[in-house]
Parts: sequence; C-alpha cells; structure tokens
Amino acid sequence: MEYFIGDYTQEQILVIAFCAFLVGVSKTGVPGAGILNVPLMALVFSAKMSTGLLLPLLAMADIFAVTYYHRHAQWKHIWRLLPWALAGIGAGSVIIRHISDAQLKPIIGFIVLILLIVNYWRMRRAGNELKIPTHWAFAATLGFAAGLTTCMANAAGPIMVIYLLAMQLPKNEYIGTGAWYFLILNWLKIPLFVWDGRISMASVKVDVLMLPAIATGAFLGIVILRKLPQKYFNIIIQLFALAATIKLCWSIKDLF
Repeated sequence: MEYFIGDYTQEQILVIAFCAFLVGVSKTGVPGAGILNVPLMALVFSAKMSTGLLLPLLAMADIFAVTYYHRHAQWKHIWRLLPWALAGIGAGSVIIRHISDAQLKPIIGFIVLILLIVNYWRMRRAGNELKIPTHWAFAATLGFAAGLTTCMANAAGPIMVIYLLAMQLPKNEYIGTGAWYFLILNWLKIPLFVWDGRISMASVKVDVLMLPAIATGAFLGIVILRKLPQKYFNIIIQLFALAATIKLCWSIKDLF
C-alpha cells in the first residue's frame, strides 16, 4: 500500500522526526543511541514499513558522519569486514523471505548477548594486557553476522560494538570506521529494500523532510563526543548494546 505525506498522522510524523534526531546523534557521537527507533517506529507503523522508513534516515545520517569523521577511519578494519558483510547481506535477502520478524529478533538478541558476555569475560580476564583479536575467523563471524542482521532488521549496531571495542579503537577512530562501514552497507541495502517493497517513493519523500532533524542530531552528537572521555564512551556504548540485546531477546514472547 502506498503512503503519501498527507496519509501520515501527526503522531507518526513526530515519531519519525524524533527517530531521525536520534539517528543523527548515534551516528556522530553516541553509537547505539538510536536503539529506541525500532520500538518507537513499531508503535505507529507495521514492522515492514518501519524498517523501510528507517533505512533512508540511517543512510542520510551516514553521510553526515563520514563528512566529519572520514579522516579518522581505519580502512584495514573495513576491508577485513566488508566481504563477509556483503555475504551476510546476500544471505539475509534470501532468508527474509522465509522468516518473520518475530522469529528473527530473539535469535539476533541471543547471539549478541553471548558475544557481549564473551567480550566482557575476555576484558575482565585479560585486564590491561588485553590482546586484539587477529584471527580471520573473528572478523568473518562478526562481519557476516552484521551483514545478515542489518539486512533483515537494521540490527547490526550491537554486533559492531563487539568488533570495534575488541579492536580497542579510540573514540574518533571508532566513529569514523563505523561511519564508512555503515554508509557502504546501508546504501547497498536500499535497492534490496525497494525490491522487497519496504521502501517506496512516498516513504523517501517523508524521510527527506527529516533532514533538518538528522542534521541537528548529528551536530549534537559531535559536541557530545568532544566532551565525552574514552572510558565513559566505552561504557555507554556497551550499555546501549546490552539494552538493544535485551529488547531483541524479550521479543521471543511474541512467538507464543
């Protein structure tokens, strides 16, 4: 069903605008701050439509993040992850036709929860002598998982938190590397979402109207990142990742 701008309620427009603002903040300053987007959008839109509305917002916010942080990107990590992520997107585009959101979300949640626990145990056990994972299987597993989950549910954020924290990147390099990585993936996903019927010309028109909200959030994110110490940056993004994981795991109740 086609939705035109006039078909949206005031409540729906406000929700989209607030989510656009959160997307901007999360892309330039506080990764994971946009985890509220999924439940908020789901309150006023169907699952399929909400993901289609959210993706262009993410893609536009990626441009803001890359424009400001492009010089900080660590391309060795992007190239290490990208082939596996593309394979994950390919797999996700096939699986999405045979699995529902209700089935997918708890699966993603439990996978990420296990990864968070393993990462926490690894950090506590190693202390100050924490080693950076270098085996190809680490990047392959997380890259594929990120590609799969971002294609199916726009839910790769918590997985990338695990990888980028494991690489022990300073906060600017963390944001810059993630910005380029997600810009590539999100813009590649757009044709697939159009093909699946999740994005229409009408939904794109509404998303473009949200550019001021994205820009405002992106500016605020930059300000926050400048003032946020590295220690608290790491803690905050892990808490956001944990919150997103709990939300995904909790959705298992929808299966019964």
